[in-house]
Amino acid sequence: MDTPTTQPSRPVPRETHFDRLGGETDVNRLVDAFYRHMDTRADAQRIRAMHHPDLSSTKAVLVLYLCEWLGADKRYSAQRGQPRLRTRHAAFAIGTAERDAWLACMRAAFDETGVDPALRDELMQAFFKIADRMRNTQTCPPFNSVQPEDL
Repeated sequence: MDTPTTQPSRPVPRETHFDRLGGETDVNRLVDAFYRHMDTRADAQRIRAMHHPDLSSTKAVLVLYLCEWLGADKRYSAQRGQPRLRTRHAAFAIGTAERDAWLACMRAAFDETGVDPALRDELMQAFFKIADRMRNTQTCPPFNSVQPEDL
């Protein structure tokens, strides 16, 4: 009599945000759209001025960071160490207007690149928390004054 053999159960790989977004090609598209909006939006002039005129290296770093943050490999950390975003942005005056401009550029980039609205909303919630943490000026209203869906 044959007894069925069972395979040891393996955890089913969870689809990452990176996978849901479409991989590195689509992260690159998102970053290009993000900086295109930063270049053209009046409300983003102050945050655009925080960057070098040539955005090539800035784009490459953001792609590495986003790929890792979204669940891909750890190339950002391998090349640049821990993200320490607040420390890396401490030299810039970041208040509510800068936070909101950054988030508006990212939301516009999501919309321009056709990211699934459910994924966009999920990621915008997370980006809001990160962007809000970057605020470092004394004139910032409380955390709950603006919500990501308001942007």
